[in-house]
Formats: sequence, structure tokens, C-alpha cells
Amino acid sequence: MKLTAVNNTSFGQTAYENPVNRKTERNLAVLSSVGGSVAAGAIGAGVTTLFKKGWKVPGIVGGIVAAATLLLTLPAALYKTKVSSFTHEKQMDAFSREKDATSNILEQVNEQIKDEFVPLSEKVKNYSQVQMANNGKGALVTTAGA
Repeated sequence: MKLTAVNNTSFGQTAYENPVNRKTERNLAVLSSVGGSVAAGAIGAGVTTLFKKGWKVPGIVGGIVAAATLLLTLPAALYKTKVSSFTHEKQMDAFSREKDATSNILEQVNEQIKDEFVPLSEKVKNYSQVQMANNGKGALVTTAGA
């Protein structure tokens, strides 16, 4: 019996929903950049109040500092988030496909073990190959007809 992994995908679409949400990660990056910029603007306004009394000039300086900080940090944060979320998406795809393939192979071995027409030596051989690959995190290599 040849052990093969059953592919549960059709036309490149996965059979599960990927937990990585690019839109949410982008929104979080924007929110963190805005928060950091507001903090930098507040610090700039606070420092300006040491030299200038009133609220108008420190407010303008704080706004300028906040805008400059946002313009400098937001593009880098968006780029980093885009690359990071793409990488996480692909890692989750590979992880899920590996789990699906392992599950399918184990189901096939279980069905073979229950089949009374398959010789015991072949059952033991296939079961031990699957267990060695699973325990050692190695690759399961089988030959056709052997």
C-alpha cells in the first residue's frame, strides 16, 4: 500500500481560515504610530512651555512635532507590518498543511491496520515509518509498490 497525503485544497484555496488578518495588523500599526506621535507632540509641547508661557505656541509646536513624527514613522511601520503579516500568513499556511497531511497519513495507516487482508509485516512496517517520521520530525518517504 502506498501512503499519500490527501490534498484538501482546490485551485489554491485553503480549507481553513487563516487567523492572520492583514487589515487588523495594519490598523494596529497605524494606531501605535499615531499614539507615539501624540506622545512625542505632548513632550514637545511640554518642553516648549518651559520657555514660552500660554497655550498657543506650545500647542503649535506640539502639533508640528506630532505631525513630523507621524510622517517619519508611519511608512516604516506600515511596510514592516505588511511584510510581517505576509510572513505570518505563509507560516500558518505551511503549519496547517503539515497538520492536515499528517492527519491524513495517520488515518490511512489506521485504516490499513484495520484491514485484515494486509499482511502484518506491511502494517508494522508502515506504522513504524510513520512513527519514526512523526517522532523524529523527519520526512516520510515511501516507495510505490514496496
